[in-house]
Amino acid sequence: MAKWGQGDPRWIVEEREDGTNVNNWHWTERDATSWSKGKLRESLVGIVVENEAGRCQISDLKQVEGEASCSSRKGKLIFFYEWNIRLGWKGIIKESGAKHKGLIEIPNLSEENEVDDTEVNVSKKKGDGDVLKDLMKTAGTAKVREALGDYLKALKTEFTVGMILPTRATATQELTVKRKLSENTLQVPLGVRIPTVALHMTELFDTGVERLYSIFTVKELVQKFSKSPAILEAEKGGKFQMFDGNVTGEYIDLLANEKIVMKWRCRNWPEEHYATVVLNFVPTPGQTELQLDCKGVPVCKEENMKFCWQKQHFEEIKGLLQLTTLSG
Repeated sequence: MAKWGQGDPRWIVEEREDGTNVNNWHWTERDATSWSKGKLRESLVGIVVENEAGRCQISDLKQVEGEASCSSRKGKLIFFYEWNIRLGWKGIIKESGAKHKGLIEIPNLSEENEVDDTEVNVSKKKGDGDVLKDLMKTAGTAKVREALGDYLKALKTEFTVGMILPTRATATQELTVKRKLSENTLQVPLGVRIPTVALHMTELFDTGVERLYSIFTVKELVQKFSKSPAILEAEKGGKFQMFDGNVTGEYIDLLANEKIVMKWRCRNWPEEHYATVVLNFVPTPGQTELQLDCKGVPVCKEENMKFCWQKQHFEEIKGLLQLTTLSG
């Protein structure tokens, strides 16, 4: 086994608690498609241009087809994106008050072209109103390209938080700061907004709402399905800790047998970052439907979060219910 300072430097494990992607050598990839669709809508819809003749606004995102991803290799980020976008616009001529509608098509937004060279086609429905079309072809096109540039800037900064891990050299420089951080915590520079996603999951359980609700609020039952010690104060403002401290949080609100609202985080999330988890208990004939809504999950932890709830919660709780039924 290679020791520190010996062997091929690509495979030497640096002094990192998590041992993840040492020196950023290994290839990692993150799918940015879903995030990008939301960011494109946010950046483009609502754009307004105006002159003495009229006023136009991009009213809706009619179509966004394509994909985007970001890969990390040898400490470098590699971006791939290819989009076909269609937008709707509407405008009004100031003198006559006449209203008109049209389309904006961006057939190929990709890393192969500079944003300023990206093709933007403006069209208008039949009839008068060419003055509005001209406004969209000039000022409108400029605003659209500016917004596309904002999307690409966010893709390369906001979305990529945590993808390039600190190497031994940078870690040495930041040692004083890092001593204050939890083990395995995803490092996020101050002032950088963490890109997050929302999750919605539903699951049916062969039990009544009272029993299912108690499994989430009674310490002994939590310890049974999690197979680990737990700290539980199931009341408003109460703290909880599960899975050997890997999951912690606080109860924001509890409505007996109906709803639980929690601040919820995993140990390896950015420090002091919490998601909001809402559990709704819906009675059905002979069963209970559990509806999980979670907001504020870091993008890079989305799959881990799904696994945690599906495998470590839902499936383990079903196993506990089966054992209880058999022993009864």
